[in-house]
Amino acid sequence: MNESLPFDFVRVERSDRIITVVIDRPEVLNALNASVLMELSVAFEHIARDEGIRGVILTGAGDRSFVSGADISELLALTEETAQPYFEAAHKALSGIERLSKPVVAAVGGFALGGGCELALACHLRIASSDAVFGLPEVGLGAIPGFGGTVRLPRLIGVGRALEMMLTGRRVDAHEAKDIGLVHAVVDRKELIERSTSLLSEILRMGPLAISAALDSVYHGLDAPLEEALSRESAEFTRLLASEDLREGMRAFLEKRSPSFRGR
Repeated sequence: MNESLPFDFVRVERSDRIITVVIDRPEVLNALNASVLMELSVAFEHIARDEGIRGVILTGAGDRSFVSGADISELLALTEETAQPYFEAAHKALSGIERLSKPVVAAVGGFALGGGCELALACHLRIASSDAVFGLPEVGLGAIPGFGGTVRLPRLIGVGRALEMMLTGRRVDAHEAKDIGLVHAVVDRKELIERSTSLLSEILRMGPLAISAALDSVYHGLDAPLEEALSRESAEFTRLLASEDLREGMRAFLEKRSPSFRGR
C-alpha cells in the first residue's frame, strides 16, 4: 500500500506486515464526516489489494478520543433526498472493514460514541484503554444509530444489553465493556498500541490462508441460514486442503515443530 495517499483526515503507518490506520481530526475528537468515511473506504480498498499487509490496527489521533461520533452539523444538514446516499457511503466504509479478509483490531482510547462505537463494532477485535467510554447516544438527539449499530451491537453482546444501551443512551466504561463482551481486553493507555500489535502478531503466526477463510466463514455465516453457513464452512475447509499451508501445518504438528507458513 502506498502510505503517501493524499488523505486529509486519515493517516496510514506501516511496520512490516501490520498497517496502522489513524483517524486524524483531534481538534474535533476525530468525528466522522463524509470525507473521513470516503478516505477510510479508499484506505481499506488498498489494504485489501496489498498482499504484503497481513493485519490492521485502527485507532484515533490524540489522547482524548478514538472517534467521538458522527459530525452532527453534517447530519443536521441531511435531507430525505441526501440521507440515503450518505448512509450508503457510511455502510460501505464500515462493511469494507468488517469484510476485510485480514484481521482488524480497533485500539480504542477515550471516547467511542455513536459512529465511533459503530466503527469499533465493524472491526474484528477490540482492545480498549482503561479510560475508554462506549455508547450509542443517538436517541437523545431524536435519532437512531445509522452506521450499523442497531445491527452489529445486538449480534455482539445480545439483544437485551444492546437495546438497554441504545434506548437509554447510557455510556459504558472500558471494564463494563469487557464484562459484556464488547471489548476483549482493557489496558493502560500507554500500552494500547503495543497490546494491539502484540495481539495481531500472535494471530499472524498462524496460517494466513486459514485466517482469511475463518473470517470469511464467520461473517458469511452471520447473514446466512444455518445449512448455508455450514456448507460455506465445509467449502472453505475443502479449499484449504489444496494449500501448501495446511499440509505444512499438519506435518509440523505431527513432527512436533513450529510450522513455516507461506500463504499458499
